[in-house]
Amino acid sequence: MGTDWAPSVIAVGLFILLSPGLLFQLPSRTRFCEFGNMYTSGIAVLVHAILYFCLFTILTVAFNLHIWSDFSFPPIKI
Repeated sequence: MGTDWAPSVIAVGLFILLSPGLLFQLPSRTRFCEFGNMYTSGIAVLVHAILYFCLFTILTVAFNLHIWSDFSFPPIKI
């Protein structure tokens, strides 16, 4: 068998997409939700961490996603 890369790929993708202030910030400084403001706060980091955990758990456990890699090269013939 090989290595399951799905948790790593999902974690990196969600980390980039759910960085507070990059695409959206929930809650923001003035409104409930702002898009692309590039600011953050402590409560926004907490909310995005909870969203990250929930989405990561759903994608890896509930949907049972796997990306298998098998790097078994054929032997070199001399």
